[in-house]
Amino acid sequence: MRFGMSGCFLPDNMNDLTPELCRRVRALGFSGIFTRFRANHPQATPLAAARRVRDLLEGEGVRLYQVTGYWQNLVTPDETARRDSVKVLQAALLLAGALGARAIDTGPGSMNPDGPWFPHPANWTFDARRQLVKSLKECAPVAEDVGVYLSLEGHQLVTLSSAAVTKEILDEVGSPWVRCDFDSANWITLETVFNTGAALDHMFDLLGGHIVSCHAKDIWVENKLTLHLQDGCPGKGLMDFKTLFLRMERLNPEYPVIAEGNSTEELPFVSEAFHRWAAELGIPVLDE
Repeated sequence: MRFGMSGCFLPDNMNDLTPELCRRVRALGFSGIFTRFRANHPQATPLAAARRVRDLLEGEGVRLYQVTGYWQNLVTPDETARRDSVKVLQAALLLAGALGARAIDTGPGSMNPDGPWFPHPANWTFDARRQLVKSLKECAPVAEDVGVYLSLEGHQLVTLSSAAVTKEILDEVGSPWVRCDFDSANWITLETVFNTGAALDHMFDLLGGHIVSCHAKDIWVENKLTLHLQDGCPGKGLMDFKTLFLRMERLNPEYPVIAEGNSTEELPFVSEAFHRWAAELGIPVLDE
């Protein structure tokens, strides 16, 4: 099993990544990163700048497990807007290839104008699913050409609303380069939050070999009079991380488990917990 970290002290601009930051990643017990580089739009970033980052990471022994797909709207019925979104995603794959990234992470987008992960009734329609499949099929050849997984993250508020729906979408796309980035918290519901181990087993049984990476994030129910499932720092909620680790290890020991939902200050706690759980399960941590 390989451990990665995301966000926190990692810079938004790839030009701000330094050897010192890479050594900080390794000192914390992580062998790789998922970083969004929000300041570097894929259609405006020179590939030479990306290659500098690739060489820096390789020199410091830090793997680039994921970069962002920029979360554009792949489900919109507006064909002009959808084609523009596809062009951004294709450019993100090309940029990820130059960066030496294993994968990009992206969701399907949302019809909600306030954000790509927010709810809208049109997100769950047949038309949205059809548009998503079309968009992914148009991006799959680029992913294959550059050798970068287009790994999809789902959430119950968007078109990829469950493991079952995600499996159907990925089966229809039918590309080994369009896969699932499994987020441990995003499909947990009120019905499953107090038994997350069984929920994880069910989702892994459904998705199987579609999964190529994991965002390890916790979840809990807040004490409020309206339902609110809050995600956050691994080890501080109700997520059964031992089941998560076992299922990821059975898929492939090379697949990264990436900490998400924590702050920079919580990284030592998360790293200690990850390594402790792996040791208790007898799972070797690769490239520590």
